[in-house]
Amino acid sequence: MLSTSDFRNGLKIEIDGQPFTMVEFLHVKPGKGGAFVRTKLKSLKTGRVLERTFRSGEKVDEPRLEEKKMQYLYNSEGQYCFMDNETFEQVFLMEDLLGENRLYLQENVDVTVLYHEGEPIDVSLPIFVELRVVKTEPGVKGDTAVGGSKPATLETGVSINLPLFINEGDIIKVDTRVGEYVERAK
Repeated sequence: MLSTSDFRNGLKIEIDGQPFTMVEFLHVKPGKGGAFVRTKLKSLKTGRVLERTFRSGEKVDEPRLEEKKMQYLYNSEGQYCFMDNETFEQVFLMEDLLGENRLYLQENVDVTVLYHEGEPIDVSLPIFVELRVVKTEPGVKGDTAVGGSKPATLETGVSINLPLFINEGDIIKVDTRVGEYVERAK
């Protein structure tokens, strides 16, 4: 059990049997009446945001969450196959569970799968992945001084903007949290 004094951003709590993560919280002490905590909670299953108020000292449950290190193997018809690194058991996850993360998945990349009561609810990628540029326009000599950008397609099919000096075949580092170019891979 967690108390309102334990509240912090990123805390995972359970409300009505559903896991939520705390996005925002604010302790309020009005001049009249008891103190309370105003929160914004994001569902780990559906992604919807819920605003909820708790009385000071109120107790909430901790969800039973389990993180498993898994390796992405392949996808087939909207199902993505992952292998548990400890038991070598293979699990198929649907495309809608992965969301935008699927755009950065490469074969054999290690990910963290979050389970709630035995059911997978979220997949976390490494913060940075290295991807090959498969299609982009060549940079024009002299354009690089301004620091412009150009669209490019990467090996997984995702399109991002790159600096003008990057060419087809280059391997770049991409931040999976925001989907932006970071640097050339070394």
